[in-house]
Formats: sequence, structure tokens, C-alpha cells
Amino acid sequence: MRRWAALLLPFALTACGLHPLYAGGSHGVVAQTLGAIQVEPIAGQAGWLMRNALTDRLGVGGTSAPRYKLIVELDDQIAGLGIRADNTVTRERRTLRARFRLVDADAAAATRLDATAGSDTGIDVVSSDYATVAAEQTALENLTDDVADQIVARLALYAQRTEKH
Repeated sequence: MRRWAALLLPFALTACGLHPLYAGGSHGVVAQTLGAIQVEPIAGQAGWLMRNALTDRLGVGGTSAPRYKLIVELDDQIAGLGIRADNTVTRERRTLRARFRLVDADAAAATRLDATAGSDTGIDVVSSDYATVAAEQTALENLTDDVADQIVARLALYAQRTEKH
């Protein structure tokens, strides 16, 4: 009985409606759409990191004019969590939130997707200011990567659901 179940399992999976997101590789609908997105400049250090992360993940750099523009607004916050009796902070929470909009690159600039992404992490505050600043910087870099992954995943789902080639 188990042998038959194992043989029939692949047929059951194909009937469930699951489809590979990046079907067709670099010539597929999703990859072509992601490559046609121009990431607009984003203010600040977090913006610079985010724009680079998004550009890397989207595979931007094709020879044709972009069909879409990605507009990202970031909110980067650090808040003290652990506080001693002498009012010194022992733990911080760094939160990075992004509102992103995918708009047409033409003059009409119709909004195709308007969504948010975000992540947060904890940072230990130690006696060395240098170590604390380094930990905050590393946290920002890691949060940027996490949020960029979320944004690209949402853009890929949008491309799969809406684009026809």
C-alpha cells in the first residue's frame, strides 16, 4: 500500500495548483518583470543600503527602458528596551519598515502595487561605544537584507499573478 502511495504522490502534487514562481529561469515572466523595475533613489544610509540590495536582487541592468519604477520610503527606528536602575539602556530594538510602491514608468505613473514590509532585531548595548555602534550598523545591514527579500518576494508574486507573456 505504501509503495502505491509513494508512486502516486507526484501526480497528487501536480493537481494541487502549485507552480514554480521563477518558471522559465531568466527568460520567465517573473524574471523579465523584475528586471524591468527601476529602483528610485532612497534617502539616507539605510536608503543607500536598501537600494543596493533591491538592485542586486531584481537583476536590474537590462538594455531596455524600465517598465516600472519602485518607490521606497523607509522608517528606521532604534528604541531602548532594557533599562537599569541608573537609567542606562542595556538592550535596544532596531526596527526597519518600508512602504513600497510599484508604479508604471510612463507619464501616467499608475500605481500597480502599494504595500509594506518590515523587520526588527535586538541589540545588546555594551560598555564600549564602538562595539554598540558596530552592532547597530550590522543590525541595519541585516534588516535591510530581510526587508529587501520581502519586497522582492511581493514583487515576484505580483509579476506572476498579473503579467502575461
